[in-house]
Amino acid sequence: MHTAQAAPPDRAPATPHIPLPVTPAPTRDRRPRDSLLLAAVLFVAYAALSLGRYRHLATRSWDLGIFEQAVRAYAHLQAPVADLKGPGTNILGDHFSPITALLAPAYRVFPTPVTLLVAQAALLALSVVPVTRAAAGLLGRHRGLALGVAYGLSWGIQRTVDFDFHEICFAVPLIAFALEALLADRRRAALLWALPLVLVKEDLGLTVAAIALVVAVRARRSSPTAARYALGVAALGVLATVVTLTLVIPAFNSTDAYAYWDKVGDASSPLDGTGTKLRTLAWLLIPTTGLLALRSPLLLVALPTLGWRFGSSDAHYWGTDWHYSAVLMPVLSLALADALSRARYSPRPWLRSYALHLPAAVAAASLALTTTLPLSLLTEPEAYRKPARVSAVERMLALIPDGASVEANTGPSSRLTSRCRVFWAGTAHGLTPDFIALDDTSRSLHDVQAYARQLHPHAEYAVIGATHGYVLLKRR
Repeated sequence: MHTAQAAPPDRAPATPHIPLPVTPAPTRDRRPRDSLLLAAVLFVAYAALSLGRYRHLATRSWDLGIFEQAVRAYAHLQAPVADLKGPGTNILGDHFSPITALLAPAYRVFPTPVTLLVAQAALLALSVVPVTRAAAGLLGRHRGLALGVAYGLSWGIQRTVDFDFHEICFAVPLIAFALEALLADRRRAALLWALPLVLVKEDLGLTVAAIALVVAVRARRSSPTAARYALGVAALGVLATVVTLTLVIPAFNSTDAYAYWDKVGDASSPLDGTGTKLRTLAWLLIPTTGLLALRSPLLLVALPTLGWRFGSSDAHYWGTDWHYSAVLMPVLSLALADALSRARYSPRPWLRSYALHLPAAVAAASLALTTTLPLSLLTEPEAYRKPARVSAVERMLALIPDGASVEANTGPSSRLTSRCRVFWAGTAHGLTPDFIALDDTSRSLHDVQAYARQLHPHAEYAVIGATHGYVLLKRR
């Protein structure tokens, strides 16, 4: 008789195989990295362009010297006196830009105008981060990156980098971060990013008000309380502008007035320069946004800046040169991103198709236009070489001892403000400087000693150096 044998103890009964669910590996969101890498690349490009211009002695205005004098004073815990605007002139009585004091610690360590140029490049590059990030959040990674490239290479940003230094470089990232938060419905963050604009320049309180009004409009249905707070911030922005123009700036100005009132509302007609203004609008709206930004309420944020520029009697404000369009660039780019996100749901097939291809188109337009814009200079080998003439001029200016007083024009001024007391040529107002340094490459001065006698009839100056159109005179 056979008896059943028990199964070996090390063998369990067979059980059916049930596969475990496979959890997909988490994918990392690379949008922040995209924006940071793009910003880093553009920072290098901006800094190279700005420093290249400085190395070539191609300073375009007196602004770099003025701001260096103010920051230098802040760095030594003094009132921000800019003698280039007139002996003893407090810069807060010209334009209200106390935010430039933030550069004082860096300048104390690196006391050179290069510090200001690098800081400006960094601030402008920083603004690329919120623009790219916001666009990617609304449109997807690749289209958002395309808009980031278009913004970083936009003509308004390139013109600003090409213009030495200006306090407006602080406003560009503040506006970009404020609008990024606005598009994400982070209303409090949007208002907090906007508020410091009142410390950048006196007119930007109106931009604060415009941002706050857009926040209020977007929040009026979902959060009436937030809308009321936003309206309060809008009122605060307008009040800040009024108080700054009528009380703060006059208090620091020797004439007890705001010096730029005569550029607004004089006898000239608002229709003056209509052609130039229309061309500027075309440059703002067509290559930068393909006109689609007109569909976004964010475009309202651009109105205060366009209003004072086109309402001014100064033709310099009407065109596309200099730094005046910098604050408009993040507004236009993020208004475009907002409009593109809306157009995806349009019942019009042509609009959906247009919106689908527009990010690549504006990126391609910015790349094509760059061939005629300042960054194109970086493709030329000469941009990375210091000309012999610059070295000769610097050796001549080195004859001026530290701490001396100097009367100078555009070329020499920014080479001297870090170590001398520098006045603008013809504005020393009774003071007799130790030296006069002039850029006369245009050959407009036939007799520099006669010009020195015209500036200072009771002093005698002798020429102690002349090279490549630059002349240095010393008081006897």
